[in-house]
Amino acid sequence: MGKEIEPSVQMRLYTLTKRHFVLVFVAFFTAFTLSVLLGIAGPSIAMYAERSTTKHLPGGPFELKSPLLSRFNRSLWLTSVVEVDNGQGESFQKIFNVSIYIRGLAEDDSLVPVSNMFFNHTRTLSCKKAELCEEMLLLHVSPIQYSSYMITVLFQGLERAKVTEVNFTFRTYNPAFCEMEIWFRFVFLVLSFIVTCMFAHSLRKFSMRDWSIEQKWLSVLLPFLLLYNDPIFPLNFLVDSWVTIILDNIFQTTFLSALLLFWLCAYHGIRKDYAVSPFRFWKFMSDRKWMYFYLPKLVLVGIIWVAAVVLACWSQYRSLFDPTFNYKVDGGNFLGLVIFFLVVGSLYLLYLVFLIIRAFTELKSLPYMNLRLRFMTVLMLFVVAVCVAVVIMRFGIGILQNNFISELSTYYKNSAEFLAFYSLLNCYLYAMAFVYSPSKNAHKDSYFKDNPTFSMLNESEDELIYGSDSDDNAVTRPLQNGTSYQESEDE
Repeated sequence: MGKEIEPSVQMRLYTLTKRHFVLVFVAFFTAFTLSVLLGIAGPSIAMYAERSTTKHLPGGPFELKSPLLSRFNRSLWLTSVVEVDNGQGESFQKIFNVSIYIRGLAEDDSLVPVSNMFFNHTRTLSCKKAELCEEMLLLHVSPIQYSSYMITVLFQGLERAKVTEVNFTFRTYNPAFCEMEIWFRFVFLVLSFIVTCMFAHSLRKFSMRDWSIEQKWLSVLLPFLLLYNDPIFPLNFLVDSWVTIILDNIFQTTFLSALLLFWLCAYHGIRKDYAVSPFRFWKFMSDRKWMYFYLPKLVLVGIIWVAAVVLACWSQYRSLFDPTFNYKVDGGNFLGLVIFFLVVGSLYLLYLVFLIIRAFTELKSLPYMNLRLRFMTVLMLFVVAVCVAVVIMRFGIGILQNNFISELSTYYKNSAEFLAFYSLLNCYLYAMAFVYSPSKNAHKDSYFKDNPTFSMLNESEDELIYGSDSDDNAVTRPLQNGTSYQESEDE
């Protein structure tokens, strides 16, 4: 019985020498490092304005006026730190009520009530063997609709807490950072558009059914990268609407979910392309039925996507009607959300590790497949390592506790974190688009027989990057059920 090999477009990956691979990684790391250095030298993300008071203690009311605001401030947060006379030095918690009344300063200098009533919520004052208690988030206003806000705060239930001073802090985005964010998002958007067009142009001569699984997925990820860079992001500073904020969250969540789905499909798809059929000896196939191949992965990643989108939309929607609403405390389901994300994330991680181990175990003797796996894994591990490092620096070791989602949702702690995330994901897609694009001589031989018996493209010792001479003989060894490729061809 003859062999059946599915043809695929020859990728640049197969023609790169060791020196070329080094240059690809050096270019990737250099671009990422330069972006981080620019972020370190960039402006701070947040601006602070502190208000301290010892009058009308312990519960107020406290009259607070925010600093002057513009559209580039984007959001306004108000936090408070209560100082108590804790002579015994013991830790304690006290439940009390917070009432907040918000008015905005209009253009004619008149005060316009944001709501005709006080916003009332229950909060917990936590003090741990010190005079200073934990910082509490009182309100979050987004988007900014007035040039300034007058806020009245009243604490009820702290009469016995021996409050000596209450410190309030207004926090907003730094307009200089917002300008930098607009420019860098625009640069990444233009670069992504150019890379997307070039990648699509390179594949125009080949039928889509003959693309490799990496090429097919890049044709999906690159357009999603355009959404990740958000072409409508400047509208956040031009219109007073929460729609643009929601769309930005949806775009970012969609791209990240598509990237998670790509990793699952790529490692599983490469292995299925070269699976052994139990009915026909060594039939190279690409049997990716929707029900068995894509549906389980789509359900797993889809759950993460739906949960993230619902959380972003729900919290933004509630903040429009109640700026003092805190979904961590008032929602009542925060702990359940943490457990849910941990369970789903653990399932995804276990499934991905299982697919990676299976792929390397079954395809380690196939030089071309081993090369594809190694390149994809090295880049993926670097991306994951950087993301984990930034998240740990952002939230600290308490990420699984109250900092699972930032108390002050400024998304990034400094400009370096912002550029690290954006440059990392953009450069990651650019590097894959270059390596997985068709090689220069792909048009000469319309279809590259992407299989382990194909002869090496470069025979020199310097360019023999796919494996040693001993690896070439590995394809005649039994791989499954004691049947070798050579034996099946003789049949």
